[in-house]
Amino acid sequence: MSGYRLDQGGTGIDRSRPLRFTFDGRRFDGYEGDTLASALMAEGVDVLARSFKYHRPRGIVSAGSEEPSALVTLRDGARSEPNAKAPMIPLWDGLVASGQNAWPSLRFDAMAVNGLAGPLFGAGFYYKTFMGGPRGTWTKFFEPIIRRAAGMGKASLAPDPDRYETAHLHCDVLVIGAGPAGLAAARAAAGTGARVVIADEGERFGGHLLSDAGEIEGQPSAAFAAAAQADLAALPWVTALPRTTVYGHYDGQFAAVERVADHVAAPGRAPRQRHWLIRPLQIVLAAGATERPIVFPGNDRPGVMLAEAARTYATRWGVAPGRRVVVFTTHDGAYRTVRDLHAAGVGIAAVIDARPQVSAEACAVVAATGARHKTGATVCATRGRSRLTGITLTGGLRIDCDTLAVSGGWMPNLHLTSQGGGKPVWSEDQASFLPGTLPDRWQIAGSVGGLGALTETFAQGAEAGIRAAAACDFDAAPAEPTLARDDLVPTDPLPLWRVPGKGKAFVDLQHDVTADDVMLAQREGFEAVEHLKRYTTLGMAADQGKTSNLNGLALMAEARGIPVPQAGTTRYRPPYTPVALGALAGAETGAHLAPVRRTPMHDWHAAHGALWVAAGQWMRPRAYLRDGETIRDAYIREARAVRAGVGIVDVSPLGKIEVAGPDAAEFLNRVYVNGFARLPVGRARYGIMLREDGIVLDDGTTWRLEEHRFLMTTTTANAGRVLTHLEVLLATAWPDLRVRLTSVTEQWAGMAVAGPKSRDVLAGLIADVDFATHTLPFMGIARGTLGGVPVTVARLSFSGELAYEVFCGAHHGAGVWAAIMAAGEAHGIVPYGTEALGALRIEKGHISGAELDGRTTVHDLGFAGFASTKKAYVGSAMMHRPALTDGARPRLVGLRSRSGAPIRPGAHLVGSDGRPQGHVTSTTFSPELDAEIALALLRNGPDRMGEHLDAAYPLKDESVPVEVVSPHFVDPEGDRLRA
Repeated sequence: MSGYRLDQGGTGIDRSRPLRFTFDGRRFDGYEGDTLASALMAEGVDVLARSFKYHRPRGIVSAGSEEPSALVTLRDGARSEPNAKAPMIPLWDGLVASGQNAWPSLRFDAMAVNGLAGPLFGAGFYYKTFMGGPRGTWTKFFEPIIRRAAGMGKASLAPDPDRYETAHLHCDVLVIGAGPAGLAAARAAAGTGARVVIADEGERFGGHLLSDAGEIEGQPSAAFAAAAQADLAALPWVTALPRTTVYGHYDGQFAAVERVADHVAAPGRAPRQRHWLIRPLQIVLAAGATERPIVFPGNDRPGVMLAEAARTYATRWGVAPGRRVVVFTTHDGAYRTVRDLHAAGVGIAAVIDARPQVSAEACAVVAATGARHKTGATVCATRGRSRLTGITLTGGLRIDCDTLAVSGGWMPNLHLTSQGGGKPVWSEDQASFLPGTLPDRWQIAGSVGGLGALTETFAQGAEAGIRAAAACDFDAAPAEPTLARDDLVPTDPLPLWRVPGKGKAFVDLQHDVTADDVMLAQREGFEAVEHLKRYTTLGMAADQGKTSNLNGLALMAEARGIPVPQAGTTRYRPPYTPVALGALAGAETGAHLAPVRRTPMHDWHAAHGALWVAAGQWMRPRAYLRDGETIRDAYIREARAVRAGVGIVDVSPLGKIEVAGPDAAEFLNRVYVNGFARLPVGRARYGIMLREDGIVLDDGTTWRLEEHRFLMTTTTANAGRVLTHLEVLLATAWPDLRVRLTSVTEQWAGMAVAGPKSRDVLAGLIADVDFATHTLPFMGIARGTLGGVPVTVARLSFSGELAYEVFCGAHHGAGVWAAIMAAGEAHGIVPYGTEALGALRIEKGHISGAELDGRTTVHDLGFAGFASTKKAYVGSAMMHRPALTDGARPRLVGLRSRSGAPIRPGAHLVGSDGRPQGHVTSTTFSPELDAEIALALLRNGPDRMGEHLDAAYPLKDESVPVEVVSPHFVDPEGDRLRA
């Protein structure tokens, strides 16, 4: 044996293909088929990480995704991935990984001093710390320290260079898990011709068969699993997905992540991960079970690991977990570890069994090794620093060892059935929770439904596969039984949850939650399991409590003096294991998620100095910069030009929805708070629509083009939301209304021509429209032609000046814009962007997106008198609730800077008592008033005109003195726009 690598064995590695890798800056060797964990174990690396809170040394605990301790940072640079589980990382040549949560090194971590202050970091530490006193004293001192110390691993700040994709699958039978039960189920269902998908998180199918040293039907267990995987993959109606974790169940479909290229140095052209959405008719859950540790002092020391994991490293990867191993268990199943480690040449120092009586078969296994066998005994302490050197039994007996393989029983992986609505039930025989009543269309097979003999597991899988296929109308004959060695079944464990003793006994290894923390939570009243979880952070880490939750629940039940099932379980929420945000996003990122949208006049804007800003998906000119101008200079010039003469702005991105049909007017009447049923043809009306809860959804103008045809405009940001809202109403609330909705945002180009000279510009250009006030009044609509192009003109204004909106077909937009610019040259026309547009609308007191934040009502915005009291409309039943009409609610006001300093959007409005009373929504420098102004939402605002407040911005430690004024800064009577 070289290091800890066994001279022989290892069904999962290819010794003819050596690999080189780096961990924490040191070069190591491994083999094809190794994981990072097995390769580091083979090289004698004991400490892979430091714990979250106490920075204790942590080694390898498991051989799968339940790993709570061996968390490393994988790769470096932009592809760096923190909190990767070493047992789940396949080794490749050139792999780079490092330890984390330690400084300056894993071997010597200065933060380990936290362990000396253990009592200060108990359950509820963060809550109690931040309740220690007024902000600025206790909290302000400790918060920076805590924030620097918090967290596990360090994410890269560089953009992720890898590619991800999303795929969809429909199938007859989905088999989740490819252990013995899953393989049997997939083979049986596929034999009927049913479309089968089988997914497993492992690199290879087989589950614990890959760790079994026995034979199945005359061939080694691992070879049997490989042959079964190959047979399934060869069938065209079977989709075999290794390296794929089914992590969630959502409304009849299953979400899964396939690690396509995580096992190679660089993905190349392949996606790194593929996100699957699978829609099956029938489901076979064969997800297996997770071995449960035992809580005792010092149980987190490197060298303490799960018994099945110790067996797996020896048989699958040819690695001895140690040279002198002690096995500590409560059931017969762990004696498989004793037998197989001994067969592989690993020294067994002792077997500690908490049961007073042990089966003859188990005793024979120990006798064959020559190891000491202690029954009715428990481990109460461990020794060693960075590696285990010995243990102490409850009676005081000390045993020297470098590895302690622990097994307290097994917990079925019932996460998906619970997500599907199945309630777990307690099994006294298994000392664990089982799936209980299954959701519709589900079958279970194997150890997820309770542990049993291997032959029985194969039979359950085959029967489940046949039932699932039959439910999909496929004819199936009984499957041939699969013969396997049935021995040392891990059933009927002694329910041992904790061994008392001195020192920290860890329940959750990843979050450093101890048995004392659970007891403290009970004493302080956090007895409900969901409260226990949050108060102690039990089960809230990347491992989702796979090795800790059951022990934690049992300890809480013990503290309360009630049975475990009465304590209950926490909710099993997805994901089953952590999912990369890149996998969830898939290829829909950047422009693939929100394609850049350009107005028909985009090229003109670009050629005339437009500085671009993204408004949702649309690119809009923020301002048109001239030589030497800043943005502020440009928008002030543009806004002044509109007030004094004429300007033109591109409003094509406004949402536009055509509402047509015999009941269109009635539909709008039910949607808007004000009346639309009697709106004449050729007129427009400003409207506000509410959500069902009485909160303002959006505002805009709607034009009656014909008797049964309207054009609705919405804010740019809310166009899609409003259309969805209207479609839902027609489909569910009023399906009897004869109305058709069509999004026509892209079909119309729009431009607003505003200013005292706007009528002069358009009157000379659109000859067949009479722009006289008596023929085209405010809110009037007319149709004409401009250079042979049909246009629709609406006399509307959001600037407070005389203004018109000109709409035409999108393909004519650039030409119409150019014609208006040419006609306006004699009048000094200027294009203006969104900055000037915002300044003009704030001066006028018009609300926009910042005020329509999903929390405001018509009362808050000063439109209470605008809402009809003679009709019912969406939101009318809820808008008058006392809480929504309370005068103390934040209501719309204007602000004027008293010092001349700019007012920051989002600033808190603070009175003399220092308490926030509202917030700033929109700000600008007003060219018209030569002052810094803003719109804001202030408690009881309309009654506080003239009051002096401070607009405080804590993030910058800034404060600007302001005066509360009317939000209508310019022309409050509206004389200009009605000129």
